[in-house]
Amino acid sequence: MKRLLIGLAVVGLVAGCATDNSPDSPPEAVAAAAFREGGQKTLTVFTMVNNGNGSGGHTALMVKGSQTVIFDPAGSFRDPRVVERGDVLYGMSPKWVNAYKSAHARDTYHVVSQEIPVTSAQAERALQLVASNGSVPGAYCANATTSIMAQIDGFQNIEHTFYPLKFMEQVATLPGVKTTKYYENDNGDVVDAVRAGQKVASE
Repeated sequence: MKRLLIGLAVVGLVAGCATDNSPDSPPEAVAAAAFREGGQKTLTVFTMVNNGNGSGGHTALMVKGSQTVIFDPAGSFRDPRVVERGDVLYGMSPKWVNAYKSAHARDTYHVVSQEIPVTSAQAERALQLVASNGSVPGAYCANATTSIMAQIDGFQNIEHTFYPLKFMEQVATLPGVKTTKYYENDNGDVVDAVRAGQKVASE
């Protein structure tokens, strides 16, 4: 029962952009939450795609550098165990990344992940940019993410757009990009959220 209540606290209510009214975590919590792992530095663009008409519902950017974070502009994934400041989710271990994708995937949406290998310098620049960007208004998720990407050395050709699918199409042309798709078949947003919370609580 305790795990169920914890899971119910997870908020992953919509695949689209929304205004985030949740309070920011303090800087000391951000510093304490940092998740670090070795290996190749990467940027991963997440696009939530409508299974019915193929349109894009939301854009987010995961940065794996000196720490791993998800920039979730105008996003709806919130959990009391996740440190969030200025639309950046900190402490993004593989379990939390899976929970993030699970909270967005359902019978109406799937999650496209486009992983791009980058240098340490590129990853650190991305971390700096997402941390300093601040909260994003509703419907500006792709616009904010493309603006950030275009400021990173090697990605200056990324064109600004308000459309997640158009951004996804741009990313698909980048060298070395690895694309995967994540599907779930349930039909309830809250079910996704509960499942995502239970995964992390039980592992």
